[in-house]
Amino acid sequence: MANKCDNCRQNKPQMVYDWLEDAPELLQEFPYVEVQFKNTRKGYYLNSEGLELHKGDMVVVEGNPGADIGEVTLTGYLVRLQMKKYNYHFDDPDATKKVYRLVKPADMERYYEAKAKEHDTMIRSRQISQDLGLEMKIGDVEYQGDGQKAIFYYIADGRVDFRQLIKVLADVFKVRIEMKQIGARQEAGRIGGIGPCGRELCCAKWLTKFQSVGTAAARFQDLSLNPQKLAGQCAKLKCCLNYEVDCYMEAMHDIPNREIVLQTLDSDYFFFKADTLARMVTYSTSKDGPYNTVTISAQRAFEVYGMNKRGMKPERLASGEGEVDQRPEFTDGVGDEALNRFDRSRRRNHGNRNRNRDRNRGERNGERNERRQEHNNDKPQQ
Repeated sequence: MANKCDNCRQNKPQMVYDWLEDAPELLQEFPYVEVQFKNTRKGYYLNSEGLELHKGDMVVVEGNPGADIGEVTLTGYLVRLQMKKYNYHFDDPDATKKVYRLVKPADMERYYEAKAKEHDTMIRSRQISQDLGLEMKIGDVEYQGDGQKAIFYYIADGRVDFRQLIKVLADVFKVRIEMKQIGARQEAGRIGGIGPCGRELCCAKWLTKFQSVGTAAARFQDLSLNPQKLAGQCAKLKCCLNYEVDCYMEAMHDIPNREIVLQTLDSDYFFFKADTLARMVTYSTSKDGPYNTVTISAQRAFEVYGMNKRGMKPERLASGEGEVDQRPEFTDGVGDEALNRFDRSRRRNHGNRNRNRDRNRGERNGERNERRQEHNNDKPQQ
């Protein structure tokens, strides 16, 4: 096996977590490995040479044309599951691409030289497309590991005739040109950034397959339909809206239907709002707003509804005597990390110290005056 250079292993975030790494009895030999390139682009390559590859190894793989350099992010049985998940066809010509070898120092030098030209190439190509009058935006440029090909990722609302652009780019940069159209979500993933949650964007960290996100996901979770809060850095609805929507939809089966009217001896109660995960429902005596609202558990609401179906009406919507319906209390940890969270207590402690100091000073002055008075009284009078 070829010797590994110092640049073989990179401290980069893994795209897929290998949950079989500590279960050697479940590991199976699989001839393909997953290789990641710039940002979220990755592919599956045949390890025909039988190299001993591990996560984090930098390898030289077959390109189109030439060779490319990427990082091994997954090996073994999980590669088969990933290829099956993305409907990877083994009869596809791309499936015959191979892993050549582990990188050498000379390979890494060419790799870093090619990557150093990406930003300047992107700025220059934007100016060229603007001069040609094309309604498109070049969002990113990716050079192949050997520098023979460059992939230009662009965004456009409609179809763009970039045949003249390809000729100009090939003449200026002296490389093979490949154009790929991406959407706003893919652009945000390639640029990267920090989300409102304080963590790196999912599309830049691990998310490689984008699912459609609708406002129905926000409605199921009782979120305010505020575009400024629901939109991500791509100006589209946040992908994380889909993460918990299934949990909310399942929990809604334990919540009474919103059209149900609960009847008691004193009044009729209409659905107002619900805390789905806490299984608490708030009812109002009016359809138009929160009037005489009562918050009860979903179980109590089903009990009242069952009594109404039998022709019975309870005296009141809440539970019987001795029972109190209370909403569970949740702590809000947002303010715990505020920068000024100690200011109020510091001012209060500072004020207490001042008052204590003044009180002690007054006591000392009073004792001093008493001693002076006693001394004056003990003096013989002339």
